[in-house]
Amino acid sequence: MRVLLVEDDDMIGNAIQQALREASYGVDWVVDGDAALDSLACNPYQMVLLDLGLPRRDGMSVLHTLRAAGRGVPVLVLTARDATEDRVAGLDGGADDYLVKPFALSELLARMRAVTRRQAAAVGPNLGNGVITLDPATHEACRDSRQVRLTGREFALLQALMVRPGAILSRTELENRIYGWNEEVESNAVEFLIHALRKKLGADAIKNVRGVGWMVSKAP
Repeated sequence: MRVLLVEDDDMIGNAIQQALREASYGVDWVVDGDAALDSLACNPYQMVLLDLGLPRRDGMSVLHTLRAAGRGVPVLVLTARDATEDRVAGLDGGADDYLVKPFALSELLARMRAVTRRQAAAVGPNLGNGVITLDPATHEACRDSRQVRLTGREFALLQALMVRPGAILSRTELENRIYGWNEEVESNAVEFLIHALRKKLGADAIKNVRGVGWMVSKAP
């Protein structure tokens, strides 16, 4: 899962970024509201962690702009504003959850998992291609009645392919869905993840189209 972190406090931002990377999330970090909207316009994010007290454009303005444009990306607000009216305004403004600073990083990760489960349930049923079924809520894949748990990056790669079975995604497209801007991506990182997924789901689970990219087959 690729996450956009919008936080102008260096200490908090660094701590969250490190925790997310250790949990196998791809994370991009920006420090003001205008940069957040620019990033959201150009990159595929599955979640936004949004501070409210931002320079240039505050977090509520970012949230309102997103929802007015019909963007349904989950937003978890992170803020020191703890008054009841602030929490109500954030949730009514379109936030999926509201976490007051200071907070434990373990709670942040748990809240992110909960938002992901709710989002998956709201979007609809599991992803499938007639051979493999992928559950976005649990990060489990199923083949031949055998369920396997995927790591965060294994799930992100397989989800990218399962959204459109038969569509070929290049290395760059897959890396953009898995890694953040400043993360070092080894030249064989995608191949390593695909190898791991094939070990769990079968050698034919993901097909290579030489010189183009990778795909999962359409339903037979």
